[in-house]
Formats: sequence, C-alpha cells, structure tokens
Amino acid sequence: MRLFVTGGAGFIGSNFIRHVLSAYPDDEVTNFDLLSYAANPESLADIAADPRYRFVRGDICDGSALSEAMQGHDAVVNFAAETHVDRSILDAAPFVRTNVLGVQVLLEAVRRLGIARMLHVSTDEVYGSIDVGSFREADSLSPNSPYAASKASADLMCRAYAVTHGLDVVVTRSSNNFGPYQFPEKVLPLFVTNLLADQPVPVYGDGRNIRDWCYVEDNCAGVDLVLRKGAAGEIYNIGAGNEISNLELTGRLLAIMGKPESMIRFVPDRPGHDLRYSVDTSKVRALGWKPSRDLDDALERTAGWYRDNEWWWRPLKDRASAGALPTTKV
Repeated sequence: MRLFVTGGAGFIGSNFIRHVLSAYPDDEVTNFDLLSYAANPESLADIAADPRYRFVRGDICDGSALSEAMQGHDAVVNFAAETHVDRSILDAAPFVRTNVLGVQVLLEAVRRLGIARMLHVSTDEVYGSIDVGSFREADSLSPNSPYAASKASADLMCRAYAVTHGLDVVVTRSSNNFGPYQFPEKVLPLFVTNLLADQPVPVYGDGRNIRDWCYVEDNCAGVDLVLRKGAAGEIYNIGAGNEISNLELTGRLLAIMGKPESMIRFVPDRPGHDLRYSVDTSKVRALGWKPSRDLDDALERTAGWYRDNEWWWRPLKDRASAGALPTTKV
C-alpha cells in the first residue's frame, strides 16, 4: 500500500509512520508536512534514508501542492492539525484554517484524485465533558474549546463528503496520547523535562480533571487497524481505559521520577476546562484492537525516553521557552 500521511513530522504522525514501515515491509509512505512549530523532522531521522519513505514539505490548505504530491497513493491518513488547547483560546484563527479549511481542501483532493480511502484523526474532545458513563460514536458533539470545535467541524466535513460524494472516509477519535517524540509543551513531556531539571510541574485548578491516557504506539496500532479494516463512513473511538485525575497522574509521574509532591505547583484553571473525558471503545475492540501496555509501564517507558533523548527535546524547549504555556489537555 502507498500511504499519503499529512502531519507526519508531528507527534502521533511520526510514530504512525514508524509503525507502518516496521509492520509492513512492502508499504511506502509519503510524509506531507508544513513543519510548523510543533513538527520536527528529527522525529523521523532514524527512517529518513529508508527508500520506502519520502518527505514533501507542504500545507494541506494548498490544494495544488496537495494534489500534486498525493497522486498515485492508495490511501490518505490525516494527522495535520493545530492541537494545543491553550493556544486555541488565545487565537482560534489558525485552528479554523488548518483543522477545518485544511480538511476540506484535503477531502476535495481525495475526491478529485479518486483516492480509495481517507482516514481522519480526531479527538475525544469533540464530545465535550461527561460526568458518568462514556461517549459512543453516535453521540452528539458538544465541543467546549476552540480547538475541540475545529476538530468537530472537520469530523462533520468528513461526514458530509461521505454522504454527498460517496467518499470512503473513516474517522478515529482518540483519548489523550503520550509517548516518545511529543512536543514539550504537552503535559507529560513538559512534566518529565521539568522534573529532570528539578523544576516544578504546573497543575491546573485542583487537579480533579479526569483524562484517559493512551500510549501513542497503541493509538497508532488502532489507527492502522481502522485504516485497513474499518467500515466506510464509520467513526471509531480509541482509548486505553486509563481514566485518572490529573493530580493522580502527576503523583504517578513523581514516583517514577523519584521526586517529592512539593514539586507540584497549582496554577489558575483553564477557561472552560472540561472535567472528564471518556469514550466507549467497544467498536474498535470488535475489530481486534486492545492496548498493549498498562499505564504505569507506558509512563515509565515515556519518562525513560525523555531522560535518554535530551538531544531531541532540549532544542525545542529552549526555542519555545519564552512563550511557552504551562500545560495542555489536563
């Protein structure tokens, strides 16, 4: 299979490309990425020389460049997105441009070129907060941040192209991802890298907000399974069932890093901060997916990766330090 991956120099995208090239010796991947601030070509340095891998710098809002690079591929997987919730609160415009207009331009290119299938990667945040139970794929969307609203809009655009044009589009909605190669403004790499420098970790509000943490390699396996076996026009939630409060997550990380609770610094809460995300994953599990690692093992592996790979994250953190925000998605 020839895959066209957008946003492949980002966190989940780079892990997905590595997953595909490792799992399928005959597959080829084109990585189409604008290389915005959160993208890093170094995330794929280990496979850059692989003859099955090709990088093209480009913007998914540029229909001409997109169509030229996309020709001859069998499927498209879209990871390209603005993802930082706090940044969307400060300025929603880039999120609307990339996450809504960009997806429409991408869908149109897929339609015009006759690409067999497109998978759009979304988020559990499109559902909004839920006090009890878990969201299923057919539940209504109630996004509460500009970021979540832009992703919900993209999901609906995918549905519109599937219904109106008969496009074979599938959507995955994953819970909070973590693991190697995640930009250090995100909560887990931010906390790990702060603790490595004996700096405090910022926790929003009282830390009671609950998230389901999914190791990125597990999410990539789920995305790959949906790409190859998911039903046309369907949506699949992906979550590991690791629902814990932000304060408990922080405590587990402090224990792994051998740091005291005095390293926690509570900071003013984010506006409109959702209390709890939870998704029902029975649909993707019916395809044969399940997480491969428990939370503590995955947290230890993640902390170890950042401890051993300062060469990757230090330049990013130094470059962003002047305007860095305290945390995200927690």
